[in-house]
Amino acid sequence: MMALVDRALAINPSFARGWMLSGLLRGFDGQHDLSIELIETAVRLSPRDRMGQPLSAIGAAYFFKHRFDEAAANLLVAIQDNPGFSLCYRTLGACYAHMGRLDEARAIVTRLRAISPEVVPSILSYRNPEDRELLLSGLRLAAGEST
Repeated sequence: MMALVDRALAINPSFARGWMLSGLLRGFDGQHDLSIELIETAVRLSPRDRMGQPLSAIGAAYFFKHRFDEAAANLLVAIQDNPGFSLCYRTLGACYAHMGRLDEARAIVTRLRAISPEVVPSILSYRNPEDRELLLSGLRLAAGEST
């Protein structure tokens, strides 16, 4: 899929949704710096277009880079933008847990449970095992489970 999106962007470099998709795919692949860059390009090209959750994806990329303060800032805004998007809550809860802010992490998990029955997902799209474990260990900690 990355090759197809790259081809589409070579044909039309103004394709904001293509940049967004490319950034999401790079994030799932563990290429977090590139993911942030591509998603920011999409937002610059079309700042008013509702093309997914760019701040959630950028927040997740910062989370996986262990830049938890920047991740939390982006994720909080993403939650304000779309309060029903459970992935933001999962990533933010894990982020707070890894920051040692367990009370805030547990509060986020409480909010997550109000919109989704699944706190710790059984399937994750992240290809990098370290990324998956960082998210899952943070979620377990935030949910009060043993890691």
